[in-house]
Amino acid sequence: MNLNEKTLEKIYIYNGKIINVRADRAELPNGKEAKREVVEHPGGVTIAALTDKNELMFVRQFRYPYGEVILEIPAGKLEYGEDPFEAGKRELREETGAVAQEYLNIGKFYPTPGYCGEIIHMYAAKGLTFTDLDPDEDEFLAVERIPLEKAVDMVLNNEIRDGKTQAAVLKVAELIRRGQF
Repeated sequence: MNLNEKTLEKIYIYNGKIINVRADRAELPNGKEAKREVVEHPGGVTIAALTDKNELMFVRQFRYPYGEVILEIPAGKLEYGEDPFEAGKRELREETGAVAQEYLNIGKFYPTPGYCGEIIHMYAAKGLTFTDLDPDEDEFLAVERIPLEKAVDMVLNNEIRDGKTQAAVLKVAELIRRGQF
């Protein structure tokens, strides 16, 4: 069965600094036409960094859309065309002061596939050494280290609500359990 839709027209209704918004015309598999609203985003990167004491590096920062401080692993927005791996290493160093000896690509995360094209590239890291923090000038955050097993419990108890963080924490825990990281 063909499930693909064909874009007939891309209609931009907003072009911003971080996102663009479209209201497209699309052809459905049955030949009928539908409207599809799409948020274009350059994507992001996140790194689940594990210390030699089996703690994950976290940051707390205010997230404006929710109006609250959120606990998450280091992450950042990509520039169009930017290499996700290099961006991830940069974000880890800037936000936590950590530099890793070993990295593992743990996949891609689609945070909101119903309307947004953002892809978050996820990595795990270990063999950490630490330097000074170097956050962006508009970035205010607090760094925390949380034991991996406690972080898993926090995900399961909904104390960590950020989707990319939930996915990465659970993936890292399972990869370690399997002896793959």
